[in-house]
Amino acid sequence: MQQHPNEHSLRVALLGYGLAGRVFHAPLLATTPGITIAGILTNDPLRQAEARRDFPDARILRDVSEIQRDQFDFAIIATPNRLHAPLAITLLKAGIGVVVDKPLATSVAQATEMIATSTATGTPLTTFQNRRWDGDFLTVCQVIASGALGPVARFISRFEVFRATPRTDSWQEERGVDTGNGILFGLGSHLIDQVLLLFGMPHSVFAEVHTTRPGAQVDDNAFVAMAYGPPKTGPIVHLWMSSIAAIPGPRFLIQGERGSYAINELDPQERQLRAGGHPGDADWGINDSRAPGKLIVAGSGDVPLIHTVPTLPGTYQQFYAGFRDSLLHGTPPPVDPRDSLRGLEIIAAARHSAETHQVVHLVTTER
Repeated sequence: MQQHPNEHSLRVALLGYGLAGRVFHAPLLATTPGITIAGILTNDPLRQAEARRDFPDARILRDVSEIQRDQFDFAIIATPNRLHAPLAITLLKAGIGVVVDKPLATSVAQATEMIATSTATGTPLTTFQNRRWDGDFLTVCQVIASGALGPVARFISRFEVFRATPRTDSWQEERGVDTGNGILFGLGSHLIDQVLLLFGMPHSVFAEVHTTRPGAQVDDNAFVAMAYGPPKTGPIVHLWMSSIAAIPGPRFLIQGERGSYAINELDPQERQLRAGGHPGDADWGINDSRAPGKLIVAGSGDVPLIHTVPTLPGTYQQFYAGFRDSLLHGTPPPVDPRDSLRGLEIIAAARHSAETHQVVHLVTTER
């Protein structure tokens, strides 16, 4: 990949060169001015060969102990989820800023320790919640902020795919409470984070979490309901995430007191990254769907007025530009890790709800 390093570039160590590191992080880093991939940590010979091919000037690392503060300005943890917390805490204690791929950790306790370490050392910590910069979500934020819908009564968000056969060669399919695997930690982390940005913490959570596919070891089909209260003073939120959705529902469906908005298509940036695209391409982040979002509001005499809403371009590139500026100029990080901690609290509540078949009421406090 083409990089444009200069003497003022921040030097980054990328931990992990699988799907997350190679497909998501590397292209975004390589196209962000002021950042240079200076090291890549992987012990897999195939991944090492790919890293040398893609970034011939980067040092191939084999252990986190090789990442020293005087050689690297920050590090990205794109490893299996169970390693996020221990690696991040080690690096933060060494004074190295850290970006952790979502989920931030596999438990609320781990995330709390990570944030405490960041605070105690004065070392920046953030989470790669890239879908804050999905074009469909940016458009949803715009539509809600415009007031066209009135107060939101019901918010439905779906992230559904169709993978009928579990991947037997992936760490993401490994069973275990402490692995942080499964669809609730995976796709659920994105959907929950978006809702928290829009509406804050709910007062209660109800969930159904299932392992559906033959041979699957982790949850692959989930529903999470979040309620805001007291009753009828906030939206009802329904989140759906699934690996068995051959016919997926709309990506977003929002019903307000004065109208509704729906969009069917998922943001294209992941697909573009998997195909070798990157920011700067002419079509980057642009949804070429022939079915843009639709907004229907009440007109005169309650006659519905139908509007087509162009979907905003997705902008994943803003994440690393924001973290670069945070390191250089002290601006807030692109994602406050406390937001991701709250997301883990919702996941923990959802798991408990699914196990007990009960609504879980949350006690929220300001952090």
